[in-house]
Amino acid sequence: MNVNEPAWVRTDRLDLIPVEAEHAEEMVEVLGDPALHTFIGGEPEDLTALRARYTRWAAGSPDPQVTWLNRVIRLRAQERLVGTVQATVGPGPVAEVAWVVGGAWQGLGIAKEAAIGWVAWLRAHGVEEIHAHIHPANLASTGVARAAGLRPTDHWQEDEQRWSTPGPDTPTD
Repeated sequence: MNVNEPAWVRTDRLDLIPVEAEHAEEMVEVLGDPALHTFIGGEPEDLTALRARYTRWAAGSPDPQVTWLNRVIRLRAQERLVGTVQATVGPGPVAEVAWVVGGAWQGLGIAKEAAIGWVAWLRAHGVEEIHAHIHPANLASTGVARAAGLRPTDHWQEDEQRWSTPGPDTPTD
């Protein structure tokens, strides 16, 4: 498994760029809509808090068995950041993924395209099992997960259902 390279991931319309503290200035506006927290809880962070979080993310996981991969999503046509994708990898070839796209760019297939590209990149770099935890009422996110090859499981964490990549013997629809 080789996920430690700070690679950009490129899709048809998007660049998934390793997060840096400087991205916080543009992303604070993108992530500033309280509606983005409907299913995940919390509230938008101010610039200072978001910059501090991005600084921690860029520094990497303090656990040597875990790799943090955090990317901002850049929509090339608008030359601007519009969201994030994340993966916490390990221990072992397992990743927990998440995505968020700012409200102004939702409904354009950006989260779907980013998640498909992100999952494909993780798989190409040795990640064998990928999970996401999604609130069942978040129909947009369940659609993104399905498009990225994840399927709902019987496992729940708090009020979110685990979606996972199917095993080699699991039929797909």
